Amino acid sequence: MTAYRYRALNNEGKLVKGVLEGDSERQVRTQLRGRSLRPVEVSQATGATGKTEGLRLPLITPRVGVAELALVTRQLATLVQSNLPLDECLQAAAEQSRKPRTKGLLLQVRSRVAEGHTLAYAMGEFPLVFSEMYRAMVNAGEHAGYLGPVLEQLADYTEQRQYTGQKLKMAMIYPFILMGVAVAVVVALMVFVVPELVGIFAHTSRELPTLTVMLIAASDFFRDYGLWVFAGLVVAAIVFKRLLRNPVRRKRWHQLLLRIPGISRVVIAVDTARFASTLSILMASGVPLLESLRIAGQVLTNLVLRDESAEVAERVQEGSSLHRALGQSGHFPPMMIHMVASGETSGELETMLERSATNQERELEMTLGTVMSLFEPLMVVVMGVMVLTIVLAILLPIFDLNTMVR
Repeated sequence: MTAYRYRALNNEGKLVKGVLEGDSERQVRTQLRGRSLRPVEVSQATGATGKTEGLRLPLITPRVGVAELALVTRQLATLVQSNLPLDECLQAAAEQSRKPRTKGLLLQVRSRVAEGHTLAYAMGEFPLVFSEMYRAMVNAGEHAGYLGPVLEQLADYTEQRQYTGQKLKMAMIYPFILMGVAVAVVVALMVFVVPELVGIFAHTSRELPTLTVMLIAASDFFRDYGLWVFAGLVVAAIVFKRLLRNPVRRKRWHQLLLRIPGISRVVIAVDTARFASTLSILMASGVPLLESLRIAGQVLTNLVLRDESAEVAERVQEGSSLHRALGQSGHFPPMMIHMVASGETSGELETMLERSATNQERELEMTLGTVMSLFEPLMVVVMGVMVLTIVLAILLPIFDLNTMVR
């Protein structure tokens, strides 16, 4: 059976949408009429472009957010550990979903499982939703007979990833709002307030102070070219983003980021923590070390670090220990290398990798907290200096006029 999206009119003439399973569009339309709905449009939840070795290629891949994926994974883990058949677990998870895209996705996966395919194979049709790491863990859990606990681990991992991402976003919201307000206030003063105030000096023949002349010039510039400057910045950002689509340019940019003090520390902490956490959860799920290293390397966003992770996998394949291979890369944190060495010696590599990821995430939170605590008062000081400069530029000619009157 295949999942179909539909749009239909109810008895009140209102348009309703949803997802149904059926063998064909005609059968779905019959089901809709049995529910007193008049079909308007019925189409597959994911269109097919053809078949390759029995695998239907989706034309439109549904996008599922991290929060939604974490919720679905947690539901599947709970249902699977209740010893329900897998297709019933997927059906129940689909019925609990409120989003049509997620529901259609789960029904498509269920239809493939009902045909006799494994869950990992069915999820492979949606690589943008279920990452390679996700599918590898599911595959290992199915073969080992521990799908429920593996899904539980995946749910924990996905929820932790969502929590970390939200924490970073929340930490950045206030500084960006503060910066935006500061820029908006200064631009408003320069465009609307300053021209009105300096107009009183237009009839005087005395030479204005240098600071006032500079303020008038800046005000004229913002008033005449402000929109052009803003448009230029937007265009520059778009062009820069398009240039970074080229892997060579993107790698050079990533190399530059790793050379900038402060920024490099944050980039390395974020990526290596994700690498250690992914490697830990893969190995704990029974995925072989070399395969785990290859998959964990794909979660790294920095291309330089991703290449180094591939070199680490090659050294391990040649017989080197993991901590020695990481140490030769030059970018992985020393604390992580020491903890990996301890894990290899004690036989608790997965646990030490998890602890290493936790330590790096805590260190990153502390670093960002320190930076943000310094940034906020710094922005207030900068804002005060700029307003003070504007006020002085306006008051200096007034003082000169008072002196001339005396």
